[in-house]
Order: sequence, then C-alpha cells, then structure tokens
Amino acid sequence: MRYKKWTVIVLDSVGIGELPDAPEFGDSGAHTLDHIIQAVDGFDLPNLRQLGLANIAPLTNWQGQEQPLACYGKMAEASVGKDTMTGHWEIAGLHITTAFRTFPDGFPVELLDAFEQRTGRKVIGNKAASGTEILDELGEEQMKSGAWIVYTSADSVFQIAAHEDIIPLDELYRACEIARELTLDERFAVGRVIARPYIGRPGAFQRTSGRHDYAIEPPEPTLLNALQEAGFTVLSVGKINDIFSGEGISESYPTKSNEDGIARTLELMKSDFTGLLFTNLVDFDSLYGHRRDPHGYAGALEVFDQALPELVKQVQEDEVLIITADHGNDPTFAGTDHTREYVPLLVYSPSFGQPRSLGVRSSFADISATIAEAFGVTGTGRGTSFLSELA
Repeated sequence: MRYKKWTVIVLDSVGIGELPDAPEFGDSGAHTLDHIIQAVDGFDLPNLRQLGLANIAPLTNWQGQEQPLACYGKMAEASVGKDTMTGHWEIAGLHITTAFRTFPDGFPVELLDAFEQRTGRKVIGNKAASGTEILDELGEEQMKSGAWIVYTSADSVFQIAAHEDIIPLDELYRACEIARELTLDERFAVGRVIARPYIGRPGAFQRTSGRHDYAIEPPEPTLLNALQEAGFTVLSVGKINDIFSGEGISESYPTKSNEDGIARTLELMKSDFTGLLFTNLVDFDSLYGHRRDPHGYAGALEVFDQALPELVKQVQEDEVLIITADHGNDPTFAGTDHTREYVPLLVYSPSFGQPRSLGVRSSFADISATIAEAFGVTGTGRGTSFLSELA
C-alpha cells in the first residue's frame, strides 16, 4: 500500500465556476471564488495558489503557478442537485438521481399539524429564513409562548429553533426525531432535520453548539462503509457524521467553527491510523454564502489559507491530502441558494515528483474511486480513479 492515510477536506460551498447545466438550476454566471476575488479588494490566498488553485480555472488577477505543489483539476457534479448531502454522498461514491425537496413557501399544513400533535407544542415561523434573522423576529415570541420556531432555507432542511431556557435540549432533540420520522414520507422527502438551540435575550440571541443534524441514511453503501468493513479507520470532523448518519464512521468529532475544525483535523493528522480522515468546514456556506457576505467569506478563506502550511506539513510521504468542495454558494449571486458549480480538486503528497493537471473530472465520485483503489477495496462502481495520474 503506497498511501496509508488520506485526508479529504471539504471547503463547504467553495465553487469554481458554473457547470454546463447551471441554467437549468437558475445559476447562469455563478462563480463563487472569482466573484469573491472581484468583490473584495486585496483578497488573496497565496498558500492555496501555491498548491495550484489558480491553475484550475481563470481567476481575476490571479496567475497560475509554473510549478504548483499539488496535482490540480476541477470536478463536475454528476448527481441531480446542489445540496450538501448530495455533494458529500457523491464524493463518497454515490450518484443521486432524485433531488431532495425544498419548501421555499413553507411546509405543508398536514406535516405541521402532525408535528404539533406529536410534540404537544405549536409551531411559529414556517418559512424560508436566515437562522439569525428568524431569531430576531420570533425569539421573543417563542420565549412567551413556548412554541417551536420551524423554518427552512434554500436547502432541503426542516430546522427547529428552541431557546434552551424555554425548551430543554433533550426535548428539542426528541422533537427532531419526530420530525425526521414524519419527513421520511415521500410527500415531503426532506434531506435533513436540524436542531437549532439558542440562548440569550431579545436583541442578543446566540445560537449554541448544540446543533444536531438528522439526515437520511445514504441509499447505498459508500466508500466509508467499504473502508470500515475492510478494517480501515474512518474519522469524521465537523458535520460529516451527520451527513452520513454515522454510516461507515469509526470516530466522529463535531466542531463549533471552521477554526475548531482545522485544529481538530491537524490533531488527527498527527495521530497514527491507516484509513481516511474526512473533514467538512461549513462556515463558508452557513455563515457567509447563504447570507451573501463576500467579505466575510473572503476572511474565512484567508483563515484557512493561513492554516494550510501547517496542514501540508503534516502530510507524510505515504499520505495524501485532498482539498475540494461539495457545491457552490456564490455570495454575490441573487437569492440565498447554493449555486450549481464545478468544485476545485487539489491533491498533495510530498512524494509526488512533478504535480500535474488532473483535468476536468466528470464526477465527484472520482475521489472515492481513487481512494478505493489506493486501499484495495471494492468501490461503489462509480467514478474514475486518478491514482495512476498522481505524480
């Protein structure tokens, strides 16, 4: 086995240009990374550029490296959709042909009636909204009434916000389990139910780290299952465990922020194991993409870029680091939805002699196929391995 440890870091929503089918999703012209460059004066990611980020696609005022440190390319999403679960499941080797449902006008009355009856509390909200704005709007009312704040977003999510002083966490989590059961009905087909606890007083509400995602299990075994069944370790950082409903995960490490996720990833990269370390850094998407904040997005990318040399330093001769994304979320685009884009692919190991272009990959599942081949396990049958192309 040439490479015994693979670290895959997903920069959640860092797209690198519209896909050919972007018009079908209303995303013509989207380009998360380049539009941030254009919107934020002085924005630069020198360490990612050194790996080869600007070699992947034309980026305003950024020149590619003559000798990048990593193999580089970009990947198209073969699955139908542009959501977090679909993107991660495809990275792990699946091909999703039916998109999860979204509810931009709120959830159906019959779903909410059943939820109220089962939980014993009323619902307020029931609309697409920012997680912080909905608290400003309805947090005080919830503190008085004890009702659930239910809301959604551009994603396929049923989110339940509850003030921890009014509704205990255990009760919130039980309500989420009920919502998860109800939304398995094909009439609703919601991808994730999310607990959104918060604290504070009107004008100063704050969401806590008690968030928990209740996702649908992947419809088929993924690369993670194959690795675990073959005796290899699969470590998850951030919301990876929630996205896969624990399937194929050996150990899970939830995080409070990108910085926390980076620190945990560094710690685990230093540990002795053979297998896969799978990290999601969600703040790019949740804090800045959906809120259409290019400056905040740029700042978060700069924080990651500053941490990158230490991440690269941990990669040994028999190890590989992959940096990619799961979809786009152009913070300069209309609306608050994800955007249908290519995602970057940077693959680094100090053992590579002369890194090269990996071209345009036709599926995120190429990552899964590559890692499966490296460990000699049976993959999902989707994706094309680029293991032999790694210099």
